Amino acid sequence: MTFRADEAAKRGYEYVETYLVPRPQCVEESVRAQSREALMDIVDELGPVVDTYPTWHPLVCNHDSRYPEVTPSDRCGYKGLDHTRYFLNGFITCPYTSSGKADKVIESVNALPPHPIAHITAEKLDVKLYNPEATPVLVKCNWDRSLGNDGMIPLSIAMPLILEQEVPCWRWSHVGETWETMRYYLLGSPHGARSSLFVNQETGQAIKKTWNLLISTGMFGPIKVD
Repeated sequence: MTFRADEAAKRGYEYVETYLVPRPQCVEESVRAQSREALMDIVDELGPVVDTYPTWHPLVCNHDSRYPEVTPSDRCGYKGLDHTRYFLNGFITCPYTSSGKADKVIESVNALPPHPIAHITAEKLDVKLYNPEATPVLVKCNWDRSLGNDGMIPLSIAMPLILEQEVPCWRWSHVGETWETMRYYLLGSPHGARSSLFVNQETGQAIKKTWNLLISTGMFGPIKVD
């Protein structure tokens, strides 16, 4: 099936709205309307809803390269996440107020190590999301370099982050994984054969070509054949 970014973004937003806007039996309709408006503003700022991140994305890059991570978790340095949904340049997490985890989320974000071309911030939102008893926290990836005119991550940013992460793996790798396996990790999801909601076709094609060149050197070991 052909990957269509606009359709994937639309499906993602519909799902997240259903998940994050409190149910009618929990809050008044006016409160739900405020939640929808806030959610649309967040999408305008942070980009479309996504399922997983590329492993090189600043929001998930703080992990052991031997065990790639594609969603924010304690393995990436975050604490207190609960009821979390993701966007291209950030995520919302909604721990219950009584748990006190909202402050832990912010503290853990503030303790993340510096990133070379982005800085991660966290703030509490003054709006009801997921459940009226939750305290939503917005975590943002603030890029220090400009994204593309289409709002996606350009090759000039994606490629050095990919190389910094993947090339050192030659030290312990035994096989070279094919593009069919690696595109999930290098493009994020949802994705197609050469593009996703993170990178466009041109960037994705360049990433694919570079990856195929890397594994063809034998630096990771023989190419894995299923």
